[in-house]
Amino acid sequence: MIGVLCIHGFTGSPKEIDPLVQYIKKHTDWFVQAPTLPGHGELLNLRGVGYEHWLRFAETQLEDLFDRCEKIYVCGYSMGGIISSYLTARYPIDRLVLLSPSAFYINSRRFYKQLFTIIVNGWRPSSKERQLLFNYKQKLTTTPLTAYIQFRKLVKNLRPTVKDVQVPTLIVHGKKDSIVPERSAHYMFNQICSKKKKLLLIEEANHLICYGNHNHQLFHEIVQFLQG
Repeated sequence: MIGVLCIHGFTGSPKEIDPLVQYIKKHTDWFVQAPTLPGHGELLNLRGVGYEHWLRFAETQLEDLFDRCEKIYVCGYSMGGIISSYLTARYPIDRLVLLSPSAFYINSRRFYKQLFTIIVNGWRPSSKERQLLFNYKQKLTTTPLTAYIQFRKLVKNLRPTVKDVQVPTLIVHGKKDSIVPERSAHYMFNQICSKKKKLLLIEEANHLICYGNHNHQLFHEIVQFLQG
């Protein structure tokens, strides 16, 4: 059996990547696991949670997959991308997908500016997108400073491990991403040592890379890539 571990982003939940998870389940017979990192989810409880908790939890989920699956793919979104790269450098994972990977820090000021521009220009997001955007706004203003410090520590400590990734890797980033800068995707692409790697930039996509009119084609490309 093939297993897929999908890891969400900082202050997020599996909802961020749920459209991709559902697409994979519909179009393959793979076992897909999309857990919630400690302190994350619909109701954040990040006080006292360190980045080591996120890493160890992700490792435990991956080890559970290895107990039931012969081949493992990992897909990481935003902070989940840097965690996924770390796991891929340490475990015998077959393929890696990075969605809006956060090799650099979240730019909250740019996020608010971009969100304002989107609203003024008359963007009409779907109900799911509106809810996710609202959640981001709430979380960016209520997340404790200690959690941001842990996020920065995680990125700083894991970024050097990116060069140890040697499996086929697909990196996807939205050109309109208002949270993670595009240079993060280029950095990941340049650092990863795999001979089989691809960087896909989507012109109309924002940080919510799994939502929008482009997502069906994107998910098709992701599954094709994973199938080799």
